Amino acid sequence: MAEVITDAAADPRWERLTTTQPSSVFHCQRWLRVLSDTYGFRVRAHVLGDTDRPHAGLAYVDVRDVLDRRIVSLPFSDFCDPLAATTAQWRALVDDLLDEGCHVHLRCLHTTFPLDDDRFTVVDRALWHAIDVQRDEDEIWRDLPGSARRALRKAHGQDVTVRIAEDEADLRAFFELHLRVRKHKYGLLAQPYAFFAHIWEQFLSSDRGALILAVTDGRVIGGCLFLEWQDVLYYKFNASDHAHLAARPNDRVLWEGIRFAQKRGLQRIDLGLTDTEQDGLVRYKRKYATDEREITLLRHDVPGRPTDRDDEARGVLRDMTRLLTDPSVPDDVTEQAGDILYRYFV
Repeated sequence: MAEVITDAAADPRWERLTTTQPSSVFHCQRWLRVLSDTYGFRVRAHVLGDTDRPHAGLAYVDVRDVLDRRIVSLPFSDFCDPLAATTAQWRALVDDLLDEGCHVHLRCLHTTFPLDDDRFTVVDRALWHAIDVQRDEDEIWRDLPGSARRALRKAHGQDVTVRIAEDEADLRAFFELHLRVRKHKYGLLAQPYAFFAHIWEQFLSSDRGALILAVTDGRVIGGCLFLEWQDVLYYKFNASDHAHLAARPNDRVLWEGIRFAQKRGLQRIDLGLTDTEQDGLVRYKRKYATDEREITLLRHDVPGRPTDRDDEARGVLRDMTRLLTDPSVPDDVTEQAGDILYRYFV
């Protein structure tokens, strides 16, 4: 039987599990506190093993709001594999969740047990990329395709400096780029600024990552937010100013991220999830990646759900998003809409 941890963000058993078993930044307590502090989610976990020696676990949020109830492992995380080494462990972790009578959502990269469980259905797939940074810088440069080397040469030829963010003003400048990219390029709301502020508090202020910025004439024109966990640097958010794309800020900050990871003695950069229809982003990551895999999105469905009311509510959210990301809407209003609505996009 799995033991239930009611607050995985604070319980020492979850910390012991994630520091002794193969895990990702999306399992670590710093990330769980970001989710909790921003959205009010209480992250629970099912854990197997003795109190002092947990050896398997599954973290999740039981989401109950105006939409249909659902269990998600984990909201706003690229992936969050169950920490299980055997089918028996997987079953012990998940069986009680399936008895809750609601949808259960998973995103898996490393673990195959949920894919072999006929109680779950694959509902989507996304791409995942990583860069091996254990090679020296010259070897990494030689292995890059010509398009990446040309972009970096062009970036270094521009009047652009690259630096690590130092304070909240830098974070705010990056967030405003992120907001505009989400709104004007993709027609989507942005995560609340508080989400980024909590990431800064939990990770960057403790030297667990970096926000690398590209700057010209004192103005931030691009940036990449990296989180560090164990021996991996996670590329979590990237944004750039469309008017300055010719300066190749995205390539420049990623190259600096590679150098940053090498200085830290890390093994790889995790480039995260990319939707397959984002052709430009896929091409950008493939220029640098040494590994490409799939993230599998799975769902356990319950007959009779979602309800008609849930379908209607999700339709309203889509309509509100389209309305509030219209170019005629001031960016500060779009930001406030994200503050209110983003927690429902899970």
